[in-house]
Formats: sequence, structure tokens, C-alpha cells
Amino acid sequence: MQKQTTTGRNMNYTVLDFLCLLASVCLFLYGMKVMSEGLQKVAGDRLRNILGIMTRNRVTGVLTGIAITALIQSSSASTVMVVSFVNAGLMTLQQAMAVIFGANVGTTVTTWIISAFSFEVSISDYSLVLLAVGVPMLFMKKSTYKSLGEFLIGFSLLFMGLDMISEYVPNLQENPQMLEFVTNWTSLGAWSVLIFFVLGIVLTMIAQSSAATFAITLIMCSQGWISFTLGCAIILGGNIGTTITPILASLSGNVAAKRTAMGHLLFNVLGSLIVLCLFNPFMDLVAEITKLCTGTNPLDISAAQEAGMRGTTLLNEKGGYTAVAQSCVAFGLAMFPTVFNACNLLIMIWFTKLYVKIVCWLIPSHHNEDEEEFALKYIGGGLMSASELNILQAQKEIQLYGRRVERMLNMSRQMIHLDIKADDYSHLFSRIQKYEQISDRMEIEIGTYLNRIAEGRLSPEGKMRISGMLRIVSEIESIADGCYNVAKTVDRKNHNHVEFNDNVLHEIDNMYEMVGDTMKNMLSLLDEMERPESSRIVEAYNKEREINNLRNKLRDGNIFNINNKEYGYQEGIFFMDLIGEAEKLADYMLNVVEGVKHQFKTAPAQA
Repeated sequence: MQKQTTTGRNMNYTVLDFLCLLASVCLFLYGMKVMSEGLQKVAGDRLRNILGIMTRNRVTGVLTGIAITALIQSSSASTVMVVSFVNAGLMTLQQAMAVIFGANVGTTVTTWIISAFSFEVSISDYSLVLLAVGVPMLFMKKSTYKSLGEFLIGFSLLFMGLDMISEYVPNLQENPQMLEFVTNWTSLGAWSVLIFFVLGIVLTMIAQSSAATFAITLIMCSQGWISFTLGCAIILGGNIGTTITPILASLSGNVAAKRTAMGHLLFNVLGSLIVLCLFNPFMDLVAEITKLCTGTNPLDISAAQEAGMRGTTLLNEKGGYTAVAQSCVAFGLAMFPTVFNACNLLIMIWFTKLYVKIVCWLIPSHHNEDEEEFALKYIGGGLMSASELNILQAQKEIQLYGRRVERMLNMSRQMIHLDIKADDYSHLFSRIQKYEQISDRMEIEIGTYLNRIAEGRLSPEGKMRISGMLRIVSEIESIADGCYNVAKTVDRKNHNHVEFNDNVLHEIDNMYEMVGDTMKNMLSLLDEMERPESSRIVEAYNKEREINNLRNKLRDGNIFNINNKEYGYQEGIFFMDLIGEAEKLADYMLNVVEGVKHQFKTAPAQA
């Protein structure tokens, strides 16, 4: 970070230099992304389990939010996780709010890392060493080592980008025309604070990373572009801008997901506006804490710069910051969001229930939704941030898909006993047709969503789950087609004026009763998809064999009954068509069970 730019570049700052600056910011953001994804892949299921379990009360929820965000180095990613959990029905809104409160504190860990390594240690000097360690790890067999390699590569790229940003920003002391432009916005008193506060919001919304905003602010302050006070204003604005990512993630979610994102926005906006109203006293508090820890007051640096006090311990002969001043500013900029978020948390945690009531009032639920209209409840086409966590939403949607098809099976069984002249016969057949259309669309939407997840960075376990779920979705759609075939067979029978006697109806009922039990067992396995019970899998195989045996028995009996004039040949044909469809339904259900059995096993250590 102490690498000096060349005089020639500073005297003639060109378009190429500006493009290099943009490229440096992109390298920083890409490094942050790779580092975060590498950590998420290392954590894998454990990350989801921790976030799903450790939210029993406000305290554990806050601690969980702090820990998860500190681990994956992104409050946006952890908040999107929370939105996903609420959307999938795994977490209540009140639990989610506690985690979000903690995430805002956990994100300060990233600022401390950037601050600590920016001036005290030139981490970019060791970036190539980290790359030399991380890249070979990508070719190791064990998936954990691969993910750790990604983390090291992301870590090195992050600080290489930060170092390049410092190199390519223009030196304002040697570019007075740029200094004059910045001065127009830095000497407006309270208006300057407000302007840079809004700038922080915009920067963070564009970058979708408060860490990137912090890094840019740190460079701007260390180069003398802006004062320490205005740097803190940018960081304060970034606290609001970081809410854009979970808001985008919630757009395609359900009402609970939208409420969670709104709660995050409300928490950050209220806290930021309160601090903005008390900005000067709050700055004095942060400055005193920084002085107590470093021995230097960051506000004194700005005062010395305004007074032109060069050649001191704070400013060098050219008016630039000395190493002492740079370290003090870096520490102060990291301390500001820490104190702000800690105070915000300590105050707002007691109003969690009030937050829930407010967001429920702001985003009311809609009770007039038609259950039989096509609508995905847990997934959608919006922003997808953490592929491992999107799997949870897909699993929930598949469970809902299975229950929809179960209703379709029950309607088909009901139709067998209805007379074509009955008032609700046509209505029931139309409902089955509608459900079949919904089933086709659900298969396409869920399959497309799973393919989008697969395009992300997944652990081997995640890839296995995607493969298994794609098979399961296809088989569930086949069950829906089978149910529709049953309804069409019954409709053809009725239009041909074929009637079944009581014995035939009794045999059909027995067969479909067994299919219904098989369906219930299959749905139970879908509900426990990640940890299926062996006994239920064995039961699925046994039921399928029983149905096959009953089909064979009824087929032989059907030929005997036709020969003995128990019923006519046409009745026998429709009878066996219904029995055959039932046996196919059982086969599709077993295929679903096998998808759970084979694809959702724990992946081997070496993948």
C-alpha cells in the first residue's frame, strides 16, 4: 500500500490510468467474491445448519449473525441467506431480524482486516506467495482443499486490487485541477457531510459491497482527497447502500422474504439517520476512541492539513499523510462502523418485536391468492447470490410440488366413482386438467432454477443434490401425467357407457389405496430429503413389489373373469388400463425415492 506512483503519471493523469483504476476496483471486487464463495463452499451444509439452528432467541440470533458474517466476509451474502431461509420457511421473521442485527456488526470484521493490512503490513507483497500456495490446491482431490485454495486466491487478489487502487488514484497534490474539483464539495460544512453520505449510498449500491466502499474511502482519505469526517460520512451512507442486495434477492420471494429485506432496510436506515443527526458528537466519540488506541486524533490530521502544517509527524513536506497519519486514519475508519453498528445493535435489539410489527404493516400479506393458480412459493427468477443456500429453496419447492401432485392423485381416485351425469364430474375433470398444466410449468420452472444454481460455484455435495433434484422433479411430473391419464381413462370409459360392477371397483380401490400409501411414504422422504430414513426407503421398495404382485394377480384374474362371462371384454380393457396406470404411478414414486436415496448421500471425502 506504500508503493508510490510515478511522477509522470501524476502530472499527466490519462484515460488509460483511469481505466487501470477501474480495473483495480474490479480486481478487488472479484477477489472479495472468490474469497467469500471459497469460505461458503468450505462451510457447505454446516453453514446452513448453524444458521438454521442457532436462532432460538435474540442473543443467539445476533451471535449467529456476527459469526456467519465474519466467516464469509459479507453482510450482503449473510443477509441474502437469511432472506432465503425465511423464504423457505426455515426461519421466522423475528429470528431473521436478530440475525440481521448481528450481521451488521459482523461485517465490521472485513473493515478491520482491510484496515490492518492496508498500511501496517504490505500484504500485496505476499500476494504472489499466496497465489503460489492457493493455485496448486485447486488441483488437489479433496474438495475442502480446493475451496481453501479458492479462499487464498481471493484473499490475494483482493489485496492486489487494493494495492493497485492506491497506485492508480491520482495524486491531488500534483494535480491541482482535480483538487479544485474535489474542494468544491468538501468545504460546504453540513452539506458536504450530506453529499458524501449520499455518495456512499450510491457507491455501495453500484458495487453491492460495503467492503469495496470502505476500501475506496480508505484510499481517498489516505491520498488526501477528503477529510476523515467525510470518509466516515461515505461509510455511513454505505450502511444503507448495502441493503440493495437482499432487497433484490427478495423481489422474487414470498411475503416473508420481502418483509425480511424490509426489516434490514429499516434497521440500517433508522440507525444511519440517527447518527447523521448526531454526526458531530458521534465523530468526536470515534475520534477519542481512536486517540485512546493509537495516540493520535484523526480529526487533528484534517485540521493540520487545512492549516498547511507540513513537515510534522502527521504531514510530510509535500503535504501528504505520514505513516503515522495513515495508520491513524485507517484505524479510525474501521472504528467508525464498529462503534456505529454496536450502538445501533444495543439499542435496536430491544425493539425486535416492534420491528416485526412495523414491517408486517408495511408489507401486508395477501390472503386472496388462489391455491390452484400457478405460483412458485419458494423460488423465483430474481437475484441468486449463494448457490448452496438456493438449494434449500428448491427443496422446499419440490416438497410443495409433491403435495400438489398428491391432491391430483386424490382427485383422480375420486373421479373413478363419479357418474358422468353428476354435477361435479366436469368440474373435477377440469381441475385435474388444470393441475396437470400447473405440473408441467412447475417442472420447467424448478428445473430451470436448478440449472441456474448448477452454474454457480457448488461443493461436490451441492452438485449431487442438484443432480438428484433434477431427477426427482422429472419423476414427479411423470406422476402428474399418470394421474391425468387415469382421469382420461375414466372419462373414455364413461363416454363409452361402460359400468364396473362392485367387485371390480373394490379391486381398483385396493390398488389405488396402496398407491396412495406409497405416495405418502414418498412425500415423507421428500420432507427429510437431506437425511432420509432407511426404513422408509425399504418400505418404498416393499410397497412397489406388493403393487406389482397385485397387478399380476389382477391381470390373470381379469382373463379368467372375461372367459367366465363375469363382465364383458370392454370392461376388462378399461379395468386393466386403470390397474396399469396405478402400477406405473408406483414405479414413478419409487424412482423419486431412488433419487433421494442415491443422490442425497453424503459425498465422499475425495470428490
